[in-house]
Amino acid sequence: GYRVLGVFMKNFSEKNPITQECNWIEEKIMAQKIAAFLDISLIILDLEKQYTSQVIKPMIKAYNKGLTPNPDVACNTIIKFPWLRKAVKEHNCQFISTGHYARIKKQGNTHKLLRAKDESKDQSYFLSELSQQDLKNTLFPIGNLKKSQVRKLAKKLKFPNANKPSTSGICFVGRVKIKSFLERTIKNKIGKVLDTEGNIIGKHPGITYYTIGQRVGEHLGIEITKPKEDSTKKYYIAEKNAKTNTLIVAPENHPILSKKSCYLAKVHHINPSVKFPSKVHVRIRHLGDLIPATITNKSNKVIVTFSKPISALAAGQVLVVYKGKEVLGCGEIRY
Repeated sequence: GYRVLGVFMKNFSEKNPITQECNWIEEKIMAQKIAAFLDISLIILDLEKQYTSQVIKPMIKAYNKGLTPNPDVACNTIIKFPWLRKAVKEHNCQFISTGHYARIKKQGNTHKLLRAKDESKDQSYFLSELSQQDLKNTLFPIGNLKKSQVRKLAKKLKFPNANKPSTSGICFVGRVKIKSFLERTIKNKIGKVLDTEGNIIGKHPGITYYTIGQRVGEHLGIEITKPKEDSTKKYYIAEKNAKTNTLIVAPENHPILSKKSCYLAKVHHINPSVKFPSKVHVRIRHLGDLIPATITNKSNKVIVTFSKPISALAAGQVLVVYKGKEVLGCGEIRY
């Protein structure tokens, strides 16, 4: 029942330095095939300069500060939806329609963002920075379908991409080892690896390449000497000190690897008139556990206290707040 205009975004065209692959041309060809199959027009938005300056460079800058950013959240907020809204106006359209696994529920003059029916494919985490302006003219037509149903429909309708593998990795960049990606712009800076007692047990090529909770090993370029009593235990990154370029590591199950609370920076409410209630569920990563938590405000800070200590809590990651199925908003983790 809609007149449809297809849109393809070219946001990243560099070849992966490891695989020497770049999929944007193949992706564009597939978009053209789909448009021809559906007999609709296709416009191409070249946003590579904007994506590089507004997503990739800030991501690298955040890593340089010792944070662990989430470019996929920023991509939706800064690139996809603003430029799709602009295209809506330019082409005299009424709605944006995307293939995100999420749902929108209109209630009076407001719009709620809900998790997808298919919880295993839910993408509401990546949409947690959207606004009422984004949601009011947006459609998520597959949000009420299971991924298996979408595949079945695509095959039934003989879509040329019916069996196309799902995308993964950094938004528009693809699968890439983050250390290799960052090493292109951030130089190695040898630093110390300390145990929980402050003893030097190894070295690393720079804290910017790592995140809290990663398992330590030669595969990460980190060399350590474990004490005899812990020689068979797995070690994980517990803390990062950007000022001293130091990593603190600990054996599995050590208390330092988990945190009971954090506070949020850059807090965002999807509906500004709806603040976070005290009892919520939160996620610290896409499709991570829905963790019961309590939210309090203290000294103008939003404090999140978890029902139990959480491991791999990295500063810079996005924490998303849920009340039932509804996404209320998000913030960047700090402690």
